[in-house]
Amino acid sequence: MNQLTISDYGTYLGKHSERVSVRYRDKERKKEEHALMDLDQIVIASRGVSVSSDLIEACTERGIEISFLSFNGKPYAKLNSPSLTATVISRREQLAAYHDARGLEIAKRFAAGKLKNQVNLVRYFGKYRKKQAPKKYTELMERIGKIEAILSELSALETPADTTTPVDAMRSTLLNLEGRAGALYWECVQRLLPAGRFNTRNHRGAVDDVNALLNYGYGILYSQVWSALSLAGLEPFAGFLHVDRPGKPSLVLDFIEEFRQSVVDRVVFAMINKRFNVGWEEPDSEAAKAAHQSSKSDSAADTPSQRRLSRETRRAIADRVLGRLQETERFERKEQKLCNIIQLQARHLAMFLRRERDYQPFIATW
Repeated sequence: MNQLTISDYGTYLGKHSERVSVRYRDKERKKEEHALMDLDQIVIASRGVSVSSDLIEACTERGIEISFLSFNGKPYAKLNSPSLTATVISRREQLAAYHDARGLEIAKRFAAGKLKNQVNLVRYFGKYRKKQAPKKYTELMERIGKIEAILSELSALETPADTTTPVDAMRSTLLNLEGRAGALYWECVQRLLPAGRFNTRNHRGAVDDVNALLNYGYGILYSQVWSALSLAGLEPFAGFLHVDRPGKPSLVLDFIEEFRQSVVDRVVFAMINKRFNVGWEEPDSEAAKAAHQSSKSDSAADTPSQRRLSRETRRAIADRVLGRLQETERFERKEQKLCNIIQLQARHLAMFLRRERDYQPFIATW
């Protein structure tokens, strides 16, 4: 997936012939042009960016999605053609699957994919500590063994009898297993990173380096996953493992689980281990003041009263995550780009829900 990312306040995007024209507020920066035919997505990761209606029309005609990301990396708006998702059968089957064995089965497979990728990522980073830090290596292997035991518990779960909605009946059990494994995984992460860099996992509003990088990286991945599910004809707000709630894209949160470790965690842990200098900024800049005036309804994590990753750091993590998405992994007996694997898995999920094929989670090789 070829993506144009805009992260500078005051940038103007327009259309010139068959190209995207990019003009920066900083007059010292040269104007850029990018061929529309080379783009799959435009990501706007800053406030104060203007987009012409001509460019929007040209992008929707070519299937180029325009995503707008908040300062924590999550999309708050997406522009694309409504005809790209004009499917009905997949959505009907997706909603029906919630009430039969398919719903529980796919929830189990999402959870299993997450746990297996957690184990594999710990093994990948842990192998370098076998000789250098044998005590830590032993501690890592002990926790991996416990996660694998939880995987056995997960695979042994059976569809309960006498229930109209199996996934509802088993959700608390699934989340309990996933939570136990998650606690062990983050204990491993603490041992994989330099001392003092990571203590515990924090989600919204994180102000430490590791959690802030993870959250921003997940936001970028979140946007990719949402697009893939929509293009596959699925409803992003109708999930299985995550409970339904107004405004909560449950299927996005379900589906992203099998990709977090291989796409984002791997990138962030490598950055921290290589002593990447994480920059922060206080929200007192002109861009932050503009954000305050235009986004008073944003979450606490996005308000200008709290410091956030610097523009340079946001750009660095975005470039690395997007670069990782262009790297290949072994999938279905051949090397394929991770961004393409996400799209394929979304289509496989739709086919599983339509009873046309099986669905197996993507497991990265390390």
